[in-house]
This record gives sequence, C-alpha cells and structure tokens, in this order.
Amino acid sequence: MDSKDKKALSETDICDLFITPALRDAGWDALRQIRREVTLTPGPIVVRGNVSSRNKKKKKFADYVLYWEPGVPVAVVEAKDNTHTVSHGLQQALGYAEILHVPSAFSSNGDAFAAHNKVPAPNEDIETEFALDAFLPPDQLWQRYKQYRGIADQSESLVIQPYYEDSNSKQPRYYQSKPSTAPSKPSPTSKNAYCW
Repeated sequence: MDSKDKKALSETDICDLFITPALRDAGWDALRQIRREVTLTPGPIVVRGNVSSRNKKKKKFADYVLYWEPGVPVAVVEAKDNTHTVSHGLQQALGYAEILHVPSAFSSNGDAFAAHNKVPAPNEDIETEFALDAFLPPDQLWQRYKQYRGIADQSESLVIQPYYEDSNSKQPRYYQSKPSTAPSKPSPTSKNAYCW
C-alpha cells in the first residue's frame, strides 16, 4: 500500500488491515487470545453535592489485550493511525500494562511495532522496534509474564485456572477479571498472596 494512502486510514483501519493480521500470523488465536477495546477502568466518579456521576470521558481502554488463557493477560498493544510514529502509543501502553500488571507493552502505527519489555534478558534492550511480521508468539510472551510475576513451572496450572466462566462465552467486565492489585512477587506472609 502506498504510504500516502496509508496515512489516510483511520486507527480502526490500521488495526483491521495491519495489526490484527500481524498478531494472527505470530500465532495468536483471534477468538481466545486477542481482545480489542478492552475497558480497564470505567472513569472516575464525580460527586457534586448530593449528585454523583461517572466521568466516562476519562474511561481507559486498551486497543488490544493479549491473553495466554482467557482471563490471564500477558501484553498490551496500543494502536495509532499512520500519521503518528511507531512508538507514539508506547507510553500509553505502558500505563495500561501497569494497570494489568503485565511486562510487555507494544505500540504500532501499521508500519512496525515498538516494544517495551520490563524483564529483559542480559544484553537485551528494554525498548526495541521490529517489523510487523516479527511479532512475538504467545509462548514467548507467556514465559516473560511468568518471569515477571515470579510464577514457577509447577505452579502454572494454578495461575491459568479459570477465575470466571460463563456458558455464553461472554467476556468478564473489568471488575470480574482476576484481581490485578496483587504485588508482582507476593511475599509468603501476605494475606492476599497468590499461591505460586
């Protein structure tokens, strides 16, 4: 596609034509592992006297959340239209990664991906850019997530245990998802520590 034509595309078009196909080609299952426009927070509640309302303009939602298993997020991808740089949405993706407690944040404008890895290997860059056809496969991001959260191999089955199931295959709302307030590496003495 001509770069001039690509700049005329909307963010949604960039997602549909470039980002989603790149994720599928990397081995991500479009039905089980990729969710688009995921609400992370519904916006703050504003109280004025005896009246309260939710400020929906400040709602936070991620363009993509990638899951190892339903309910177990491992990465966030922020999309921008092609008038922006590849890394323009990376700071926003990092904020969403903090909310979800995941180590991998990505940004794309349809030309390539910019990535931030919170658990780099020795001599590995924390931030990189790579081509659309070089996106990381699910097992690689899962290993990164396990390292970040301190999950041992023998405890993996506990972590991927479904937290929420629905016979209609509906996705849980933000407040029905696994608690994301757990510390990255819980101490054994913590009352709210996961058992890994």
